[in-house]
Order: sequence, then structure tokens, then C-alpha cells
Amino acid sequence: MPELQAPTGSRSPLAKPALRLLKLIAVPNRRPAPVSEKPSARPRAGFRERYNEIEAYRAALVARLTSLGEAAQRHPGYKRAFTLLNATFRRSKLAQRLAILNAAAWLIDVLEKLTSIT
Repeated sequence: MPELQAPTGSRSPLAKPALRLLKLIAVPNRRPAPVSEKPSARPRAGFRERYNEIEAYRAALVARLTSLGEAAQRHPGYKRAFTLLNATFRRSKLAQRLAILNAAAWLIDVLEKLTSIT
């Protein structure tokens, strides 16, 4: 362990004309600082990159929704899916937009399954 010089202030009990060296000891039962063994994940994408990815995902969902047949378009969920992809999506912040797109994707999946049955 490294050695440090004793304090020399007038109020210190170790302040004497002769310099004393303090020896630092290791604290028992103390774990060393954790060392990250795994390499760091890819750097977080910037705002514009995340925005563009989410917009591309939204465009793909809109294309899926519009490609459904007339039977799906008569279903009330069709209108709700469009509401999620347009008005609700635009009102929300970027952090919530992915959750809204996931909800719309689920609803589109349900509509696809319903129309494939009939």
C-alpha cells in the first residue's frame, strides 16, 4: 500500500516536529470495483437515426394495413389501427412511438388473421 505523509496542521494529533508516515491498509471484506468484462454495446443511435427507423417502421405498417382486403376495412379495428398509426403516433413523444407502433402491429396481425379465416 502507498504511504502518505501525516498531516502537519497545528490541530492534528500527529503534528509533531518530526514527520511521520501513515501506512494505508486494505479494508477487509471489501470487494474490488467491478470491471466490465463484456464489450460495450453498440453506441446509442442519435435522435435522427431513431426517428428515421421509427418512421420507416410506421410506413411499413401503413402499407400492410392498406393492403388488407375489403372485409378487413369494414372491421372497427381497421379504423383504430389507422388512428394509432396517424393521430396517436403524431401526438406522442419519440420514446412512446415504438410502443404505439407495436400496438398497431398487433392489431394489424389480428385483422390479418380475421380476414384469412373468412
